[in-house]
Amino acid sequence: MPRTLQDAYIVAAVRSPIGRAPRGALRHVRPDDLLGMTLRALMARAPNLDPAAVEDVIAGCAMPEGSQGLNVARIGALLAGLPVTTGGVTVNRFCASGLTAVAMAADRIRVGEADVLIAAGTESMSQNPPMGANPSFSPDIFARDENLGIAFGMGLTAEKVAQQWKVSREDQDAFALASHQRALAAQAAGEFDDEIFPLALTRRQPDAVTGEVHVRQEPFKADEGPRADTSLEALAKLRPVFAARGSVTAGNSSQTSDGAGALLVVSERALKTHKLTPLARFVSFAVRGVPPAIMGIGPKEAIPLALKHAGLGLDKMGWIELNEAFAAQSLAVIRDLGLDPAVVNPLGGAIALGHPLGATGAMRSATAIHALHRRKLDYAMVTMCVGTGMGAAGIFQRV
Repeated sequence: MPRTLQDAYIVAAVRSPIGRAPRGALRHVRPDDLLGMTLRALMARAPNLDPAAVEDVIAGCAMPEGSQGLNVARIGALLAGLPVTTGGVTVNRFCASGLTAVAMAADRIRVGEADVLIAAGTESMSQNPPMGANPSFSPDIFARDENLGIAFGMGLTAEKVAQQWKVSREDQDAFALASHQRALAAQAAGEFDDEIFPLALTRRQPDAVTGEVHVRQEPFKADEGPRADTSLEALAKLRPVFAARGSVTAGNSSQTSDGAGALLVVSERALKTHKLTPLARFVSFAVRGVPPAIMGIGPKEAIPLALKHAGLGLDKMGWIELNEAFAAQSLAVIRDLGLDPAVVNPLGGAIALGHPLGATGAMRSATAIHALHRRKLDYAMVTMCVGTGMGAAGIFQRV
């Protein structure tokens, strides 16, 4: 029997503060532990909800191995104290893993297969190499020239985009500076307060004289990435790191980071049963492939498709979280689609805030949903490029 689609609602959305990798505040925090902390913080936002009602945790992770392996979603659910009856599954679409987790949760709600799910993402780039511990490609993948870009480092794909879309070094640096300035202003104004839950990190300091180990709790409640000392002059001094005569530098690229985020996704029936108040409705999701060598341009293909699925025009998007993997690809997408720079990353993006890979989609979804309510906007979009050549986009509506 065909099923009538129902709406999926987000009733809570949280994220951790983002730590710099590999020497930031979260460097010693295991990503499965961090996920557990994030899920506990999420459930605290819905005190009327019986934890036993949560059927599954769908968590994104770009490098699901090492301390974030062994099905980190299930491990995180157990660490959070959720009942053993709650399942867990880890999904990997590289940088769009967290956003894909949200879309998968929403889909199960919409077809009536579940009423209460958690969509999340976690990543420790301090503890797990960006390419994994032992990367290995099938030689057959490179039998076709168009696939050679899979072997490129992400920075080199950004160089390709900068060349093809004629994005200058000066424009990239100006974009990076604006990201930091917006992020710093957002922090000062408390714009992230609704979405971030504070962490109490345990620090151990040995005493060289007595041999005792002193244990203290250290609060961590703000993203480490934004830099007040960033300037165009400082950015201009940085050397290209991916091509000898290139334009992509550490300053106009996203920061390697650690973090986690989570959203509580429910049906209308669950809203009534558990007396929950919705923040947003999940509207649509789309993913499209692009040539791997120019993977950063992926959002320009995914965004129109997500809008088509939603039956909306670009003019309806009051807020767009365009993940800043690199300034080059962000500017190429903005210019190609004619996005309004005023609604793109108003609180800064990954260049300033950081990009904990598989967690970013869930974290930026939390940012967008809370921004809809603060600014009384109707629709928000979260979009990003994806390694191996993809773009993903999801749309939310304020309720």
